[in-house]
Amino acid sequence: MNNSLPIIHATTVLGVLHNGQVALGADGQATMGNTVAKSNVKKVRQLQGGKVLAGFAGSTADAFTLIERFEDKLNEFRANMKRSAIALAKDWRTDRYLRRLEAMLIAADENEILIISGTGDVIEPDSGIAAIGSGAMYAQSAALALKKHAPHLTAQQIVEESLHIAADICIYTNHN
Repeated sequence: MNNSLPIIHATTVLGVLHNGQVALGADGQATMGNTVAKSNVKKVRQLQGGKVLAGFAGSTADAFTLIERFEDKLNEFRANMKRSAIALAKDWRTDRYLRRLEAMLIAADENEILIISGTGDVIEPDSGIAAIGSGAMYAQSAALALKKHAPHLTAQQIVEESLHIAADICIYTNHN
């Protein structure tokens, strides 16, 4: 079995921590091969009564499974996001069923933002910017530039504008 991280196509999810604010957004496009299957998919969920945000890239069914497991971990570890993410990543890497899931998550609260992968990685980006999916590098680059050169923008404005920039470049990212 190949344990390398799956290449995730057809989505862009971006999270930004900026000036004491957190925002997480995603495009709305779902594709099947080279065809747009749906243009208004909701890829961001509020967990813990809105205290934690989670966004996914990859297979939708797999991502829903992972978000449910992540929420279970949040309940188990009293909303400690980092401990919950590490526990999920450990389970994801070692559980035979979970190992087959093809998705990635970004989780964020008011203090931190994390990327959680099926290879057991829990990454806290130095920049306060996390991106996953096929348009990730476009959105991340735009967010880094906006955060540096337009510090007056809110975290939400940075996410929205960065996703629009990614949608102008990446064919698997739309403006919804």
